[in-house]
Amino acid sequence: MKAARVKPRTDEAKRIPVSETNLRKAALRLLPTALVSTELDYVQRVLGNTATQQDIDANVLAVRKLAWSAIVVPD
Repeated sequence: MKAARVKPRTDEAKRIPVSETNLRKAALRLLPTALVSTELDYVQRVLGNTATQQDIDANVLAVRKLAWSAIVVPD
């Protein structure tokens, strides 16, 4: 009996929606505290509609290191 070939998992390359839920889940995994709505809005603006999980993780971590003036959209 032949063994089935399994394709290597490529979750890093798979594009997923950049939704509030996905960003909150990433933040829960990566950060000690939740993202606030302004930070969520910023990450969504930067990434657009879809991104890889790697991009989402990187931006969720990076948003905490940015100055607040860089995150907030002026009225």
